[in-house]
Amino acid sequence: MMSTTDLEQRLGYCFNDRHLISTALRHSSFVNENAESGYEDNERLEFLGDAILNGIVSRLLMDHYPRLHEGELSRLRSNLVNKIQLAALARQIDLGAFLLLGKGELQSFGRRKESILADAFEALVAAVYLDGGFDRAFEVIGRLFIPLLAPDMPEKHFDYKSRLQEQIQAMRQPPPEYTIVAETGPDHHKTFEVELTVAGIRTHGRGTSKKAAEQNAAEKAIGLLDSVANRENSG
Repeated sequence: MMSTTDLEQRLGYCFNDRHLISTALRHSSFVNENAESGYEDNERLEFLGDAILNGIVSRLLMDHYPRLHEGELSRLRSNLVNKIQLAALARQIDLGAFLLLGKGELQSFGRRKESILADAFEALVAAVYLDGGFDRAFEVIGRLFIPLLAPDMPEKHFDYKSRLQEQIQAMRQPPPEYTIVAETGPDHHKTFEVELTVAGIRTHGRGTSKKAAEQNAAEKAIGLLDSVANRENSG
């Protein structure tokens, strides 16, 4: 295994307690093959790291996207704190090269497996938290996640108008009709209200731009259509 000093440089954090970083890198397959050693695997740290990641990424999302509501923030978080994304971040710091794995996992290319990399990443986050406290963990996680928080990320994830259009086409219904019904506030800080009519339902959306108001109305329409479909399926 490579020196953990190299990993610490890539992570941007130097551990005081070497036991913590060693435990974070120790997969259960290695511990099982060395049962007499009394080693602890990284699963308990993984459990803690998952909670820490969710908390800190939630704060980062709230800070970067102050206009998003709870449901949108939750969906963005789920796109950031998942096996695929965490494994990608683990590869970014070459975490796999530092893992202690059992012979079976080594032979099956365990250092490349998304599940192993993601779990080890969570364990490493917990190790930083236990060693340096919340503020240091926030710094480390922020350095890795903030580059992912592009200004247009919510728009890419939540293009409700496009999603509604696709849903309506699949239902063989006429396209949605958006109508601006109100504009309030000064020119530099207007609020728009839009009425949307589609598939026999009507919703209203509000936003600081026409596009935002239309997206808000489309999101509500998707929710209503999904509710109707769920009732029909359950009936």
